[in-house]
Amino acid sequence: MSSNASPNGGKRLTIGVVDDDPAVLRMVADLLAGEGYGTALCPDAASLMAVLASGRLDLIVLDLRLPDRDGISIAAQLRGTMDVPIIMLTGRGDDIDRIMGLEVGADDYIVKPFNNREFIARVKAVLRRTARESVPVPAPCKRGYRFAGFTLDEDGRRLFDPAGKPVALTVAEFDLLVALVRAHGRVLSRNQILDLTHHDRDDVFDRTIDVLILRLRRKIERNPQQPWLIRTERGLGYVFDCDIEAFGH
Repeated sequence: MSSNASPNGGKRLTIGVVDDDPAVLRMVADLLAGEGYGTALCPDAASLMAVLASGRLDLIVLDLRLPDRDGISIAAQLRGTMDVPIIMLTGRGDDIDRIMGLEVGADDYIVKPFNNREFIARVKAVLRRTARESVPVPAPCKRGYRFAGFTLDEDGRRLFDPAGKPVALTVAEFDLLVALVRAHGRVLSRNQILDLTHHDRDDVFDRTIDVLILRLRRKIERNPQQPWLIRTERGLGYVFDCDIEAFGH
């Protein structure tokens, strides 16, 4: 693992890169180092687990194809024990793997071979949108929405349930919820949702939205099998069918 000391003396973020291709590891390490990130390079799942046992990672870039374990099972294990953001590396055309990655809670995915600038942009976007509060007590919500007892803190990118407890949402889930809430009462097609939540994506497919809707329903609906907050309009799309109260806008 590279040093966490940045040239200006501050702490820099450390990104774990998990891939069994040495050439990919070297290339990604060079890209990240050029942007000032520290890296932990892991050729397999065992190496990743050893790194996590000894310290914290701020982001994990995880290949789906590893010699000792598949990336899906690793992501599922990590998502059940920690909130570290995960970007999955998939092969072009591996739509089923991408769907499964989203289902277990990956924050984003990148298709190989990838453009270097796009890779860095995705990394920065996930890190920016999953940035943790630097103070122990979260700042009060200044701008957001209230619905069905939930409080959506738009600036802090947090969601609180009716009991005031935080609801763990991935980057994609939060962006989807904001898009639905802002358009409450209006049906959004899958293409409209993609436009609102994936501004720089040309490899996202409709099924991605369906998977994210299912994940979000499990977290905010009383009965995900009979949703009433996020309704499906057959053949049209989805609608957030709930009264909301906007504050700070």
